[in-house]
Amino acid sequence: MSKKELDQKFYLVREDVLPEAMKKTLDAKELIERRKADSVWDAVKKVDLSRSAFYKYRDTVFPFHTIVKERIITLFFHLEDRSGTLSELLGVVAKYHGNVLTIHQTIPLQGRANVTLSLNVTDMKTNLDHLLAELKRLEFVDTVEVLGSGA
Repeated sequence: MSKKELDQKFYLVREDVLPEAMKKTLDAKELIERRKADSVWDAVKKVDLSRSAFYKYRDTVFPFHTIVKERIITLFFHLEDRSGTLSELLGVVAKYHGNVLTIHQTIPLQGRANVTLSLNVTDMKTNLDHLLAELKRLEFVDTVEVLGSGA
């Protein structure tokens, strides 16, 4: 890396204080990323931005979520063995946009089974405590434990 690159400073700035051209650049980048625009020209037209402004800001302004590392948690469940329990459990996770990475379920013994889920909770629409509370309220769940978290 060059000295200039090493000397760069970064700031976290609230959206309402950003210049309009930067906000529109972010909108155009999102259109391109989501394939809602066929080209830069199409994207800037859709958000009413000049191409020169787009190219000026495209490598300098980023949505906050793109710089936050993925958050992965591993949950352990002790469940009553009955039809549909895993499906209902996964339904609660999906409701809050948790992304299931792995599932491990033991063979049920004496009417109980253990399930371990690894989840990417980066895009989750609630906090972890709320998710755990909702999972614990499911009548077939005996235990929920967080085994680990991190990236």
